[in-house]
Amino acid sequence: MIYHLVKYLSEFYDIPGEAMLTSVMFRTAMGVILALVIGMIIGKRIIAALHKKQIGEDIRELGLEGQAQKKGTPTMGGVIILASILVPILLLGDLTNIYVLLMIVSAVWLGAIGFVDDYIKVFRKRKDGLSGKFKIVGQVGLGIIVGTVMCLHSTDLVTTIPFVKDNEFDYRWLGGDGMTWLVYMMAAIIIITFVSNGANLTDGLDGLCTGVSAGVVAVLGILAYLGDSIVYAPYLDIMYIPNSAELVVFAGAFMGALIGFLWWNCHPAQVFMGDTGSLAIGGMIAVFALLIQKELLLPLLCGVFVMEGCSTLIQVWWFKWTKHRTGEGRRVFLMAPLHHHYQKKGYPETKIVVRFWIIQLLLAVMTLVTLKMR
Repeated sequence: MIYHLVKYLSEFYDIPGEAMLTSVMFRTAMGVILALVIGMIIGKRIIAALHKKQIGEDIRELGLEGQAQKKGTPTMGGVIILASILVPILLLGDLTNIYVLLMIVSAVWLGAIGFVDDYIKVFRKRKDGLSGKFKIVGQVGLGIIVGTVMCLHSTDLVTTIPFVKDNEFDYRWLGGDGMTWLVYMMAAIIIITFVSNGANLTDGLDGLCTGVSAGVVAVLGILAYLGDSIVYAPYLDIMYIPNSAELVVFAGAFMGALIGFLWWNCHPAQVFMGDTGSLAIGGMIAVFALLIQKELLLPLLCGVFVMEGCSTLIQVWWFKWTKHRTGEGRRVFLMAPLHHHYQKKGYPETKIVVRFWIIQLLLAVMTLVTLKMR
């Protein structure tokens, strides 16, 4: 709103600093600061309100160290993250930009699904929350929206292939001119569903999902900025995506919101994000990558999410297969997702979280290195 107000007034008046006020870098910096301040200020009040209404996490007994102390910790804290993102982007973002609008839709869409899931767990006392099939339907719905809009908006549906020279993969190679929309939409659905659920599974230790996601968002913001630069895009031989730099403002607000939430979510956590936060975070990361046409970098960039998701899939599949073959289910890991495996091995929670953060930092650097390593 402020961005549009400055743009409007500049048509009639000579506004001092108008170029600075509307620049991407200034608005990104202000987005980081505003989101961080909002998260830290409203976080305290929301946590107090959640305590008052006794909206606490009902911890399942899994025999993990420190588990009992987490009982009663307020959940649904994802509303802090969403508010800290949406307020700055509505004030500072270009709301005519299709990429920004899709990111706002993604945040609200998956945030609402996660909120319903948390509401059922807390108020209806159903530990499983919203049925898995309804979550999938919601993720599929967002994939259809993103896929359709991108097909209508983009003339070329291509994406970057990491580690390959002349590295553009065209979706028309799989679907032809008539089926490109369907192929791209299916890819969007799979990516959004997997990354969203991967973030949801990663949210199992204090600060784990928040810190890992911050590293992912930082890299996506850098890629969005480079992709909209007529200087850096040709130099790095990457796709030039006009107007994608506006996503850097969103990434700034996203980063600030995550850091602001980490203030309350670091060990020992004063609030959990719940599915309200984790589903939305994963979904926004997936949609962001699709918009800047870097979705094939996600297995590397979101390697922690991939490890957490794959460890769960492997555990479930192996247990069912061995039970079918031998009559007794066996496990690959002591517990899934992967961070619980290390808890069972006796690692302190903070050590697991920090080491996963370090792994994410290495993956982030490796992702940026792919810009030149081909």
